[in-house]
Amino acid sequence: MKCVIDEGKTLLVDGPASVSLISGKLSVLGAPLRIGERLVVREGKRLPLWVKKRVTVELMLGEGASANEVDEETVPSSWEDAAKKILSINKPVAVMVLGGMDSGKTSFCTFLVNEAVTNKLRTGVIDADLGQSDVGPPSTVGFNFVNEPVKDLFDVDAQDAVFVGSTSPSRAIEKVTEGLVRLKDRVIEAGADFLVINTDGWVEGEEAAAYKVRLAEKVAPSAVVGMQRRNELTPILDSLHDVKVFVIDSPQLIQPRSREKRKLLRGLSYKKYLKGAKTQSFSLGWVKVEGSIFGAGSPLPRKRLETLSNLLGTRPVYAEETAVALFIVLRQSKQVTEEQVKAVEEHFGKGVKLIQEGDEEGLLVGMKDEEDMFLGIGIVEGVDYKRRILKVYTPVSEKVSTLCFSQIKLDENCREIGLSTVYSGYLM
Repeated sequence: MKCVIDEGKTLLVDGPASVSLISGKLSVLGAPLRIGERLVVREGKRLPLWVKKRVTVELMLGEGASANEVDEETVPSSWEDAAKKILSINKPVAVMVLGGMDSGKTSFCTFLVNEAVTNKLRTGVIDADLGQSDVGPPSTVGFNFVNEPVKDLFDVDAQDAVFVGSTSPSRAIEKVTEGLVRLKDRVIEAGADFLVINTDGWVEGEEAAAYKVRLAEKVAPSAVVGMQRRNELTPILDSLHDVKVFVIDSPQLIQPRSREKRKLLRGLSYKKYLKGAKTQSFSLGWVKVEGSIFGAGSPLPRKRLETLSNLLGTRPVYAEETAVALFIVLRQSKQVTEEQVKAVEEHFGKGVKLIQEGDEEGLLVGMKDEEDMFLGIGIVEGVDYKRRILKVYTPVSEKVSTLCFSQIKLDENCREIGLSTVYSGYLM
């Protein structure tokens, strides 16, 4: 349908939808929409289109989508003021953006990136929001340079990333901190004038506040931007020293996302980074593993395997041992008692990690090359334990040197179906 919208208005579009500009002038968070250009708004996403000159647009709305005119401006004045001051800081500049869930962090990051690009600065963006990452797949800290204004950071593919393997920062504080510091240093070394760092929405509570303060101290940005509604960031911002701090408003136009919407958006992101995937085989004789007890030790010798079988009352599909534990794989139909497991622990003097064949299916993995550079993600389809070969559904075509295991499980539609500790535990 065609719509005419007056100058100074904002059109809020909730996806799935598309907007084509027929006449007039529109911008999205500082990025202009050209005449004839078609803007796609993802399901679960809201984009604000500010009318700079009376426009005619063609709107196409999918199921559950909506488009509403409002009188408020897209960009609050506090955003513009902060951007001007940040852009005046001596280069190179790294800006870390903090805020709770649904505070508008991603919108502000998009606006700030666009301002820097418009000012002809070599601009990069790092997305460290593990659960709602736009630059890079979920459970990663992703990065790329941005050469022209963008309407949605999801359109920026990850040039480099660090695989964390969790969508919750509270489970991976060290990995996120180390990965973000490493990426930030790489980007600055690569010649960035201006770097925008988005973060996750975990900000409330003592543990969250301590994490964000430590993150800022380790990353050492030139400036920190805090987006808040009711002083929820005060414990964090008051603890930051030797860094410029800007406090800006969270826009009223932000749409809160339900847990289900967040999961849906992650599913779309997994699909994006699995496009063109096919099943590939990886032998543990040729690749290293991280975050997995499987592959961390050596297959059990025949005599020790026989002893293990007698103690369990069944022959395992596979067993290997590390210095501290036994990793045992049983057939799907086989069960053992707690007493049998205890007997194994006592006899071998080690802990026992017991799974059933097939439990590993659906695990999300990250892939790195021999220089520890991120190559992409994949989904474990199965394991030939006797040959120690993993079958992984992945688009990665480069030589893989390391498989990094997460606890995230996906179904065939790339939707998360929960967490799995199948390969976790007893890791050294």
